[in-house]
Amino acid sequence: MLKERIIEEFKNRFMVTPNFLIRSPGRVNLIGEHTDYNDGFVMPMAIDREIWMAIRPRSDRVVSLYSLDFKETRQFSLDLIKKEGSSWLEYIKGVSGSLKKQGLDLSGWEGVMMSNIPIGAGLSSSAALEMATIQSFKAVSGFTMDHQTMAEVGQDAENRWIGVKCGIMDPLISASGKKDHAQLIDCRTLDCKAIPIPTSSRIIILDTTTRRGLMDSAYNERRAQCESAAEVFQVKALRDITMELLSSHSLQIDSLVKKRVQHVVAENYRTQAAAKAMIQSDVTHLGKLMNESHQSLRDLFEVSSNELNTIVECATHNPYCYGARMTGAGFGGCAVAMVQKEKSETFIQEVKSCFKTKTGLNTQIYECEAVDGAEWALLGQI
Repeated sequence: MLKERIIEEFKNRFMVTPNFLIRSPGRVNLIGEHTDYNDGFVMPMAIDREIWMAIRPRSDRVVSLYSLDFKETRQFSLDLIKKEGSSWLEYIKGVSGSLKKQGLDLSGWEGVMMSNIPIGAGLSSSAALEMATIQSFKAVSGFTMDHQTMAEVGQDAENRWIGVKCGIMDPLISASGKKDHAQLIDCRTLDCKAIPIPTSSRIIILDTTTRRGLMDSAYNERRAQCESAAEVFQVKALRDITMELLSSHSLQIDSLVKKRVQHVVAENYRTQAAAKAMIQSDVTHLGKLMNESHQSLRDLFEVSSNELNTIVECATHNPYCYGARMTGAGFGGCAVAMVQKEKSETFIQEVKSCFKTKTGLNTQIYECEAVDGAEWALLGQI
């Protein structure tokens, strides 16, 4: 387990036990894609793929962390935060700067980090690292912060420091996840409603093992298209557009932007309908909505890929699958499927075989569970 590994590594490096342990989860979004930065609705869940840190305070204002995954130590001073390259440390620097903007007096810390969240897979390893960083500073600096503020700090770091114009969903679910539940998030108000995962089903992550970084993708381009469309409709965000309004203004926007708007408007409806279906344990309707979401992301928002389309086809053609869709920003990474609980192992093996036959590629497929959001605790309390 990651917890035991980082404690052991910390003891080997510092010859003492750590003061604090930090756990921060990745996430999978069940439905509601590219709607968060349009003030819309999303329904992610925090998953048992996580970042763990073992840390202790420092007497100076230096943050120093050894990554077991990258086999390297990186550090910086809180008194001189400057951008240097694009390593994992930049996420920690970005969060540190955003926390300082809040007027917080930050203390230095050092420790060890390890993660089992695949990088670049669309499972929000970056938001997990940002929330782990905030929890570390909370532990050593003694301040408190609610989930919404934590998410806003993470989003600010991502937008301002990293340069990816992500929405609020990823840091908010990493901060506020609830065991055995997804969260229906209103990305305008930041209200979160816990939605129980149907007990008859399992959530399966289908990793195509193909990657494309957000900085190299058309993510920012899609966001700009949405913002320009909102200006045409004279609304704050695409969240405010109904199907009727879209129809009445369809001649005022070009065909490409119209497709983007159609996806966002319909996806908001689908996400709210999916939450109702989950509450009622109507997995058949939920699966249908997931399938429709993928088709829209593929054909209207155009952020899927051949590998994602193939693995979704393998999943949806399987008799034990209720529904499947790409998840995350797209252009590579993962899909998510909801399947019959008692047939999950059979489903996994059959989809692996199907994907290998059609693409020649191996895939990583694993079941996941919904877990609580990021937390820190004294050693022995987590």
